[in-house]
Amino acid sequence: MTSAVTTDTSARPGYGQLLRTPGALGFVLPGFAARLPFGMLTISILLLVQHTTGSYGSAGIVAAVTGISMALSAPLMGIFTDRFGQSAVLVPVVLAHSAAVSGLAALALAGAPVWALALAAVPTGASVPQVGPMVRARWAARLEGSPLLPTAAAFESVTDEFTFVVGPVLATALCTGVHPAAGLVTEATLTLIGGLLFAARRASQPTTHAPSATGEKRAFALSHPGLRVLIFAFLGIGAVFGGMQVSLAAFSNEIGNPGANGLLYGVFAAGNMIAGIAMGAVAWKIGPRRRLILGYIGLTAAASVLWAANSMILLGALGLVVGLFIAPALITGYTMVEQLVPANARTEAFTWLTGSIAFGQAIAVILAGRLTDAHGSSYGFLVPMAATALALATLLALRAKLAPKAPSRIVNASGSGSGTASASPSASASEAGTEAVSGTTARAEVTASATASPAPVPAARNRVNERGMGHRVPVTVD
Repeated sequence: MTSAVTTDTSARPGYGQLLRTPGALGFVLPGFAARLPFGMLTISILLLVQHTTGSYGSAGIVAAVTGISMALSAPLMGIFTDRFGQSAVLVPVVLAHSAAVSGLAALALAGAPVWALALAAVPTGASVPQVGPMVRARWAARLEGSPLLPTAAAFESVTDEFTFVVGPVLATALCTGVHPAAGLVTEATLTLIGGLLFAARRASQPTTHAPSATGEKRAFALSHPGLRVLIFAFLGIGAVFGGMQVSLAAFSNEIGNPGANGLLYGVFAAGNMIAGIAMGAVAWKIGPRRRLILGYIGLTAAASVLWAANSMILLGALGLVVGLFIAPALITGYTMVEQLVPANARTEAFTWLTGSIAFGQAIAVILAGRLTDAHGSSYGFLVPMAATALALATLLALRAKLAPKAPSRIVNASGSGSGTASASPSASASEAGTEAVSGTTARAEVTASATASPAPVPAARNRVNERGMGHRVPVTVD
């Protein structure tokens, strides 16, 4: 339904240029309205269940079940979206989610046991609409091959962080100032209205990819090894979010200032937003794989010293640094999907990454909660440290799988292309060289012919890597 947009590559990529993309505001604004409730769901469940049961432990279980259910269902929702279209999936999903949230709230207010609330949390989490991946898929379709694609990824990261800051604040105000169930009721209402408005913007939807009439099988996003590596990286990022939420709250209680929790987490989220804005304003000259690894090294180093913070000022400063390093890893990972996964599976790929964050967050909430209850907040901070270290080790060990496929070019005797297998510029501009091919040095080969074109072969085209008879790839340096 949509096609890639030709962009002036001479202009510096920026948010203003991004938002001037034809049709962009038509899906960005309703997409934001549909995503804001996502930041309200977990905290609304925690506050309501704690109010009705008197136990933070019980509330944590119900919230964790919601997160795990969402993580498990998100990829399936992505598969259906790629095959049948965003509107066809989103409309029934938002209706089901609104009904599931209403049922959970009613059970909690009726004093239902924890096991019943946990059961109700399964459809609540499984029906969370994957609007964020859908918006990213629309950007990828509109900007395929454009230098604005990393800017779009940065913009989406900033939008996500904004929802994570505003959503919990709004939910907390509603639950404490209006009614304990007001947060969930508002979440369900906004999801329904925002989701339907977003689904109505059909013109910007990516093309659906139904099964081929020839019987050709569709490759699932998870079959691409690079995506599997990114999933491990995003599990670590999710663990940072979950571990920080629990441990910051526990630290605030330990110092006798529970209200400091919002401030500390706000500083952490602000670091992420600042870095996200900066990422979108920079025209990067190094490849995305290297950016991802460097960002993750910084994230692991920053997360590894959180446990040692013994004052609010120090913990706030360290939280800010952690946030600053999350954005580069998160944004770059989403950007790499365009290089690693074909267009017919990108929404599914984005939902795998979003679900991975949710799963890592849910597991981290459980582990950090147990460690905090038993030993204090400093032990809860060990969860982000261990998770990011494990994810970084995976990235380093399997970094070769993150290289995009190299474009192939058929060169005739005169050096001119007799045929080209197209590849997106983003895949070739920065990483199609030493990271995408074997890395061996190839010799220049120019064959003279009486019938050849008299035009000389440019020197830059003489460095080629042989890939078989008549096939060569220009060598670039990341």
